[in-house]
Amino acid sequence: MSTPGGRTEARAGRHVPATPSFASVSSALDRAVTRGLTRVTGTSIGAYQSAVVRIGVSLTWLLFLLREFPHRGALYGPHSAWGFDLAQRLLAGNHAFSVLMWSDSRAWFEIGYAFAILSSAALVLGWRTRTSALMFMVGVLSLQNRSVFMGDGGDNVVHILAIYLAFTRCGLVWSLDSRRARRRAEAARAKAEAAEAAAAEETAEPVGADAPAPVAAAAPVAARAGVDPVGIALWVVFGAVLLGATLGGKLSNGWDLVFWACWAGQAVWWAVRRYAPGEPRTVLEIVANVVHNGAMLVIVAEVCLIYSTAGWYKIQGSRWQDGTALYYPLHLDDFTPWPALSHTMASHAVVVMLITYGTVIVQVAFPFTLFNRRVKNVLLVGMMIEHASIAVVLGLPFFSLAMISADAVFLPTGFLLWAEYQAVSRRRVRESAAGVLPRPRVEDPAEPAVGPPPSALT
Repeated sequence: MSTPGGRTEARAGRHVPATPSFASVSSALDRAVTRGLTRVTGTSIGAYQSAVVRIGVSLTWLLFLLREFPHRGALYGPHSAWGFDLAQRLLAGNHAFSVLMWSDSRAWFEIGYAFAILSSAALVLGWRTRTSALMFMVGVLSLQNRSVFMGDGGDNVVHILAIYLAFTRCGLVWSLDSRRARRRAEAARAKAEAAEAAAAEETAEPVGADAPAPVAAAAPVAARAGVDPVGIALWVVFGAVLLGATLGGKLSNGWDLVFWACWAGQAVWWAVRRYAPGEPRTVLEIVANVVHNGAMLVIVAEVCLIYSTAGWYKIQGSRWQDGTALYYPLHLDDFTPWPALSHTMASHAVVVMLITYGTVIVQVAFPFTLFNRRVKNVLLVGMMIEHASIAVVLGLPFFSLAMISADAVFLPTGFLLWAEYQAVSRRRVRESAAGVLPRPRVEDPAEPAVGPPPSALT
C-alpha cells in the first residue's frame, strides 16, 4: 500500500521545471536585445533581397520608358493633357519635386527623359549604386509628378520603392560595384603578397640598412587605394548642378536640404574611407547599416500594407463577395489583349469564382503568414504567379513587374544564394571550357569610393 509519503517522493522524483526568476528573464532579454542590436548595426540585412528589388524596379521603369518613348511628349511633355501651368499650380500646393518644372522648353524635357532612362539603366547594372539610386529617384519623381494622372497602381509602387531604395545598400551583391570591389581587392592582395615575399627575401639575405625598403614601398599603394576619378567627377558635376539649382531658386527648403545632405555625405564617406579607415569608418558603417535595415523594414511594411488594404477593400465589394469580380474585366476591350483566352476563362463560372475568392484570401492572409516561413513562401509563389497571369491575361505587364519586384523583398535568402551558386557554377564551366582561369573569391574586398560598401558580399 502506498503512503502519502511515497506519493510525495514519487512527485519529488519527477523533473519539475524551475520557475524562472526575474534575474534570469532579464538576462535572457538583455542577450536577445544585444544580439538584435549587433545584427542591426553590424550587418546589412537582406542584401540579396535589396539587390533583386533594385534590379526589378529599375528594370520595370526602364522598359516602361522605352516602350512609351514615341509617346513621351503626350505623357509627360509639352503635349500632355495635363499642361505645364496645371502641373505648376499642383506642385506649388503639394510641394512635390520635379526637375521638369524648372523649364517648359522641349529641350529640357528631352534631357530629363534621357536622364531618367540612363539612371534606370545604371541602377539595373549596379553602376555607382549610391549615386544612381538617388538619380533614379529623381527621374521617377520628376516624370510622375509632372503628370500625376498618367499612372496606375504599378507606377505608385515604383514611385514609393524609388524613394526607399535611395536609403538602402542595394549594390552589395549582383552589381558592377561589387565586381569592381572584388577586382580591386584582388589587386591589393596581390601587391601585398608581392611586398611580403620581397620583404622575406630581403630578410633572408640582408644587403644593408636599406633592406626594409620594399615594405615601405607598399605604403603608397595602400594610400592610393581610395582614389576614384570617376566617382570624384560625378560628385563634382552633380554638386555644380545642385549649386545652380539652389541659387536659381528651383528647390524648396525641404528638397535642397535632402540633396545637399546626400552630396555632403558622399564626400564624408570618401574622405573617411581614404584618410581615416579606423574608428570613423566603423561608425559610418554602423550608420549605413542602420539606415539600410530601416529602409528594408519600411519596404516590408509597405508591401504588407498594400496587400492588406487591397484585400480588405475587396471584401467590402459586392462583386468580390459573390465571386464574380473577375468576370467583368475579362469583357473589357482595354484589358483583353487575348480575347479568346479572356472569353474562355469568363465562360467557366467555377474558375472565375475560385480566382476571385483566392485573390482575396491570399491578399488578406499574406501579412499574417510572415510569422510562418513555409506558409509565407507558398503564398509568395502564388502571388507572383497571380501577377504574371495578370500581365498575360489582362495586359498589364508593368504593373505586374512592379508588384513582383516588390514581392521579391520576401524571397528566402537560401533560394537567392542557390540561384547565385547556379549562375556562378555555369559561368565557371563556360570559362573552363574556354580555357579561362576563374577568379578567386575575396572575403573582405575594398570598397569603391562611389557605390555601396561591399561588406556583405559573402
